[in-house]
Amino acid sequence: MADSVTSPAGIPVAPVYHPADAALDYARDLGEPGAFPFTRGVQPTMYRGRLWTMRQYAGFGTAQETNARFKHLLAAGQTGLSVAFDLPTQMGIDSDSPRAQGEVGRVGVAIDSVEDLAILLDGIPLDKVSTSMTINATASTLLAMYIVVAEERGIDRAKLSGTIQNDILKEYVARGTYVYPPEPSLDLIAETFRFCAAEVPNWNPISISGYHIREAGATAVQELAFTFADGLAYVQRALDAGLAVDAFAPRLSFFFACHNDLFEEVAKFRAARRIWARLMRERFGANDASCKLRFHTQTGGVTLTAQQPLNNVVRVAVQTLAATLGGTQSLHTNGYDEALALPTAEAATLALRTQQIVAHESGVASTVDPLAGSFYVESLTNEVERLTLDLLAKVEERGGAAKAIEAGFLQEEIGRSAYEQQLAVEAGRTVIVGVNKYADGAEPPVIPAPNYSQLEAEQKARVAALKASRSNESVRVALEALDYAVCRGETQVMPLIISAVRARATVGEISDTFERVWGRYRPA
Repeated sequence: MADSVTSPAGIPVAPVYHPADAALDYARDLGEPGAFPFTRGVQPTMYRGRLWTMRQYAGFGTAQETNARFKHLLAAGQTGLSVAFDLPTQMGIDSDSPRAQGEVGRVGVAIDSVEDLAILLDGIPLDKVSTSMTINATASTLLAMYIVVAEERGIDRAKLSGTIQNDILKEYVARGTYVYPPEPSLDLIAETFRFCAAEVPNWNPISISGYHIREAGATAVQELAFTFADGLAYVQRALDAGLAVDAFAPRLSFFFACHNDLFEEVAKFRAARRIWARLMRERFGANDASCKLRFHTQTGGVTLTAQQPLNNVVRVAVQTLAATLGGTQSLHTNGYDEALALPTAEAATLALRTQQIVAHESGVASTVDPLAGSFYVESLTNEVERLTLDLLAKVEERGGAAKAIEAGFLQEEIGRSAYEQQLAVEAGRTVIVGVNKYADGAEPPVIPAPNYSQLEAEQKARVAALKASRSNESVRVALEALDYAVCRGETQVMPLIISAVRARATVGEISDTFERVWGRYRPA
């Protein structure tokens, strides 16, 4: 082993750790679980009181297919839903648009109208099951559709629980499913904060996402710093819109990745809670409920390999252990075959079983924050916190997240990190078992793909049938009311989006209404 060892984030790792390496003020830096600064967890008893929510991310072409997968996973013991949408839905484009050609249903489920969402959620008790939706530019529309589906089943919106991702800033940096320019997009996000606080109190109006930043090549430190920069921007925008911090901040949620270095990932999660708690209290005078960092975790998609795909079972197990030792509130575990295709039912079930084995057989749920007091983990936690705050300060020197993104600072930092990581893999300094070490030369297995052409034709037919059967006059009136409000600069538009959804306006029609006023964002 080399004399000099660093963690994946570049933190030097000593051969052995001593008490002086983990120097901290227990009351100030750790405290008790469920108490500020929440380093040890956001609940006093953590998993002894209730296990984390076990979610499996799913979206397969049509609403019917995805509904079947949801029911399969719920029957297998999943405790929350997580919806993957196809790119046209994410981009506000209907399946019958020429711009959607070749993309309908490929990376998730195609949802064009509330009729599709009703099929997706058929037979699922929306007042009992929490649903997470990975949707950003069109998040307000999908939330409106979820509310209308519940309404038409006689379920009060106040009984709904779940999350919309709704994190547009990271789309400009790491993912690309933006539609509108940043300023009106941020206003729409603030409107969902207002609406959810008033109408859907158990709904998380945003999931501020470090996951996609990490997937784009960020280190653990960059993941935290850039995520918190985005989070601070959303809080400030909501305050500027006249909301009181403690009216919306308790429902803010976060979304992080979990990669293979078990100790650095545990330290990252522990540091994250402490950093966010202090930022919220010191900058905004928030109460304890608003200072709690509640987060969902997904095991690292980018860590999966097409070569020797069964190795991914072990990677996902290590990442599951890291996420739970780190105190996540909910978790999605990737299927071992996701580097090859959409996960098979077998792989998704095994991924869920991985969580269940860790929960019930590993002892991780027996006590709160079991790695607390480890000289190594406490030292790493302190160092992750220090480096994160240093990098966050650099973002703020550039005017905050939005201006730093506009200047390309975040993108350049992530791109440099991704390049350095790739060089390390190619040079063999970072070992990927089955890829650059212990490779066997075998070809990855082939997983049959769905017939996407047939799927797209069927979805287009559904859109045509909807437009033929609905009252197009009612749709026109609802969209005109939305257009009028947006043109006048009115901010409380969620009720108008719900009215348009109720009239059977499509995702694309609602998105086009906003785009006519705001335009479409095109990066420089």
